[in-house]
Amino acid sequence: MEDGYSSAGFRLYEELELQEFQNNFVIRSKESPSEGFSIGRREGNIVPLSEDTSSTSPYKTSTIYGVVGTIRLPVGAFVLVITSRNKVGNFLGFPVYRVNSMRFLYCNEALKLSTSQEKRDEAYFMTLLRIVESTPGLYFSYRTDITLNLQRRYKLVYGWMTKPIWKQADPRFVWNKNLMEELIECKVASITSSSVDLSFQAASLEIRGSPVTIALISRRCTRRLGTRMWRRGANLEGDTANFIETEQILEAKGFMSSLLQIRGSIPLLWQQIVDLSYKPQLKIINHEETSKVVERHLHDLSQRYGDALALDLTDKHGDEGQLGTAYALEVENLPNVRYVHFDFHHICGNSNFENLEVLYREISEDFEKQGYFLIDAEGSILGEQKGIIRSNCIDCLDRTNVTQSFLAQKSLNMQLQRIAILAPNECFSISPENYGKFRALWAEQGDELSLEYTGTHALKGDLVRYGRQTLGGMIKDGISALSRYYLNNFQDGIRQESCVLFLKHCILLYRKESEGTSFLQDAIDLVSGHYTFNKCRPSSLQLSRSESLSYLPVASALVVGGLTVTTISLQQQGRGAQQFIFPAVWAGVAAGVMAMVKANGRQFCSRPRLRGLL
Repeated sequence: MEDGYSSAGFRLYEELELQEFQNNFVIRSKESPSEGFSIGRREGNIVPLSEDTSSTSPYKTSTIYGVVGTIRLPVGAFVLVITSRNKVGNFLGFPVYRVNSMRFLYCNEALKLSTSQEKRDEAYFMTLLRIVESTPGLYFSYRTDITLNLQRRYKLVYGWMTKPIWKQADPRFVWNKNLMEELIECKVASITSSSVDLSFQAASLEIRGSPVTIALISRRCTRRLGTRMWRRGANLEGDTANFIETEQILEAKGFMSSLLQIRGSIPLLWQQIVDLSYKPQLKIINHEETSKVVERHLHDLSQRYGDALALDLTDKHGDEGQLGTAYALEVENLPNVRYVHFDFHHICGNSNFENLEVLYREISEDFEKQGYFLIDAEGSILGEQKGIIRSNCIDCLDRTNVTQSFLAQKSLNMQLQRIAILAPNECFSISPENYGKFRALWAEQGDELSLEYTGTHALKGDLVRYGRQTLGGMIKDGISALSRYYLNNFQDGIRQESCVLFLKHCILLYRKESEGTSFLQDAIDLVSGHYTFNKCRPSSLQLSRSESLSYLPVASALVVGGLTVTTISLQQQGRGAQQFIFPAVWAGVAAGVMAMVKANGRQFCSRPRLRGLL
């Protein structure tokens, strides 16, 4: 297996030594000290190491576990390194690690000689980098590429699998693709770790006396990365928001099988701008390229996965209904795609998980025809997956995760029956313990993906974990819904993992930057390369006078103060009409401010500053 799945002709060094000198940083392999590079602390000049030429001792030495990459900003460069990790499981027999913490090495001492605008820009960018340091959900492996699904990996020629991991990788899923480019050009890729934004879970079961391992891997596409409200729909190239390839891998009795499902935002041009309302209005953007956008997206899917079944789980009425109808009209004339609408909320509600059987009866023929990938102990291909289910709701999180887990369960039964662990028509769910572990995998995956996109755990997690809604689950969903509202409107998905870091810098940010700034979305755009600065044009971060003001605290103070003064005044005043004038004035102020806030809701919400919506 190692020859077929590892990078036999290339290896990454697992432990590196970071040496900090007054004028530069040196990063070298502990195993091969001549392998590594030096980077200057003034302007970030990179020099590969050929031998140990250090004539002085570093003032600090520490161990790191990989270099994520470099990023160039207006003044100097920054190197992102992995400072801690933990092993979470194995993929095809090779260890997979989760990034626990990262650190940027600052190589921008030339900042003291820069202009005032460059200093302001750099301060903002450095704040974004601190958020990047706390990015959750990053995984990597030193020995094998985890971006390729089993079927695609197995059908690649051997020569491809002997290439460096960064060359093997599917670029759609490499989170640090942009950050690695400079180190690859400098020929120091042997210490550069390809990091993947994904969810990884694994469980060991025993079914009918046979040990069984199930792994669940969800790879998040980087082409339209972003937070929930600021990355909706598709861009003009056909890339969609929250596009995720989920692979369920089964290993048992020497057999290995894989089922792929994908999810992604409805591939139209549409938006849902936050405006302080709980559920902002959906808006479809009329554009001459709309039909081509849908065609590009679905053509790309057919090329990669085969015929697609577009499963739309949105509501039939309201804004969602209009969006679904527009989607259906665009898809109906495209080849190799079948559109199926299933009103999840109407048919399943919050507790009728079993009603998904209604959906399965409608799509079972297509689903079973698509099949799954299967190989035996000798590596012979016994079956291939010939198509894909593309699921979506609005966020592609809660309803989508419930539905995908249901279909994954159906496929797992078929796979276990095929390799004779289960009898025909027998279901592995007859074992409560095994079924509970399987459901936990999907529930944990749903939470992890939701945390990355919305900042909260997934809703409807009880349906996945228990098949029904519980009181505790309803309370948890209510808290998550309120948290999503707050994060989307005022922090735009600053993740729970980075909230402490955010609070450390909030005073500086409120003084120097617009409160409407969307920190996380800007951080994502910066590190992924979707935004690049240009010294030849004016800074995109220069604020207009209206943008630089922080309205929300003033408005909130007026509303709360007005209501408070009104209440106190009414309690202290007598019953004379003239004595009600003072509280009436304050009540009017409060009402007026509330009306103004409602009418101008978008102006009070956090907004990204580096890029537009498309």
